[in-house]
Amino acid sequence: MTEIRAETVVPSADLSADLGFFTRRLGMRLDAIWPADHPAVAILSGHGARLRLEAGAAGGPVTLRLLSDDPDSLAGGERSLVAPGGARIEIDELNPPVIQPPTEHAFVVRRLADQAPWVIGRAGMRYRDLIPSRLGGAIIASHIRVPDGKVPDMVHFHKVGFQLIFCYRGWVDVLYEDQGGVRRLTAGDCFIQPPRIRHRVLEAGDDIEVIEIGGPAVHITEIDHEMELPTPHFRPEREWDGQRFVHNLAREARWQDFRLPGYVCRDTTIAENTRGVAGVQVVRRGEGAPCWATHDGDILFGFVMEGAMTLEGEGKAPWRLAPGDAFVIPPGMATRWADPTPDVEILEVALPGVFATTLVAPPDAAAPAPAAAGPAGT
Repeated sequence: MTEIRAETVVPSADLSADLGFFTRRLGMRLDAIWPADHPAVAILSGHGARLRLEAGAAGGPVTLRLLSDDPDSLAGGERSLVAPGGARIEIDELNPPVIQPPTEHAFVVRRLADQAPWVIGRAGMRYRDLIPSRLGGAIIASHIRVPDGKVPDMVHFHKVGFQLIFCYRGWVDVLYEDQGGVRRLTAGDCFIQPPRIRHRVLEAGDDIEVIEIGGPAVHITEIDHEMELPTPHFRPEREWDGQRFVHNLAREARWQDFRLPGYVCRDTTIAENTRGVAGVQVVRRGEGAPCWATHDGDILFGFVMEGAMTLEGEGKAPWRLAPGDAFVIPPGMATRWADPTPDVEILEVALPGVFATTLVAPPDAAAPAPAAAGPAGT
């Protein structure tokens, strides 16, 4: 079998001093050095890296990042160093905590008819951004399609605070760590993927479309090259960062009054299983007239799946929303879901999962209706 090694060339302006720095200060091991009478090359290894220190090598100083679950144990707790020969050393956390940026609240409308671009993302999937501003980095919401239903996926996990996968159309098969065999998600079903749960998409129908919502907006997807799925144990009660895996089935729905008059909803149990991190409801037309209301949640996202309704907002022009349209309502803003069609169906995602809704009187004056729907994010 052919043996292959990889080395990172580190130009050194002072090889003798660099040897002491990398071995004594950073705890690396000297593996080879030559020529004996006037060393010009030294091979060192440690911390998962193999370095080739070369006196006078071409190129500027390199940067070596060392990640540790105890970074203070390296280099006396220093986080930024410069080697005598010019190399820069950065020392950081191996698994830093997920930091949720503060939400930059805004009223957002994103319409499918506005032809926002579909971009190619991870594993060849097509993504449409539903919240372009990401509310300051607090959340990302994507409408995802899979061309031909084929996903060249690997076992992976996400370093994230919250992540929802809602099947809008079609079906998709997924394997999850400690959750048994293949899980099939069909239209109306959803998964909560707890932080760091290993999973792998296997196959999807040709017409598959999902809505994926996660926070923070920028988070790391990491490949696990060691784990094989399915795992041998079925542990439905297991938690990851205080959250349980949820596979909610639309066919088992129990409908109840929604927080807004004129509508009913089915609860996906996500608020309960994430300990209130998020709540997810599927909403349909009910009895009675829609009313104006405000809420005190942090993030309130809606996606129209079927039918239509008019989103009215205090000081805003009304928007007639149709399938594929998304919106965000900031806390304290009076809005009304007016004129719903009988077949309307809306996905509502709230962070946190428990918040208060207050019915209010209609605003004194509504903004005039535009000749054509205005720009997204007004």
